[in-house]
Amino acid sequence: MLEREWQQKLIRKLRVMFPGCYVLKNDPTYIQGFPDLTILWGTHWACLETKRSNDAGRRPNQEFYVEDLNSMSYAAFISPETETEVLSELSHAFGVERPTRISVGK
Repeated sequence: MLEREWQQKLIRKLRVMFPGCYVLKNDPTYIQGFPDLTILWGTHWACLETKRSNDAGRRPNQEFYVEDLNSMSYAAFISPETETEVLSELSHAFGVERPTRISVGK
């Protein structure tokens, strides 16, 4: 599966997990290395850098922005292999008390 296809599935999951959230796809040419997605939900926000696999290369500045943004709210690298763990951390960061159900639709 291509990264963009998986990213679209991830965006759908985020919208189910956090009803009414806004998921913004960031322009990669605006700030080099800034994470791919910004999630806005209520008083919370987070950024996710999507990768097609856990061992995919990282471009310049990506680690800096993920670490810096994580110190402000929540930010992480996410891939199909780390999706469950990262979405659980994101739920916790957003203050969701109950375990989040993630649809595994086709």
